[in-house]
Amino acid sequence: MPVKKAAKKAYKRSVKLREVNALHRTSMKKAVKELKKAVVAGSSEVKTLAVKAQSLVGKAKKNNIVHKNTAARKQSQIAKMANKSA
Repeated sequence: MPVKKAAKKAYKRSVKLREVNALHRTSMKKAVKELKKAVVAGSSEVKTLAVKAQSLVGKAKKNNIVHKNTAARKQSQIAKMANKSA
């Protein structure tokens, strides 16, 4: 455990940021999973789910939660899924 006051503060901040980053990462993953389920089921709301998933991936990239190349790959896969179902 940290001893100095600044180290304690940095530790608290890192814990909070880790929770926020995990929240963003899980919401992104859930959106992609929902899209995959909709594509398999042949649902009519694939386009809206694709837009939502791409938006969440872009936000995660912007906040440095995922690497830019990972985000680009995921967005490309999302677009392929959406086009395949259409």
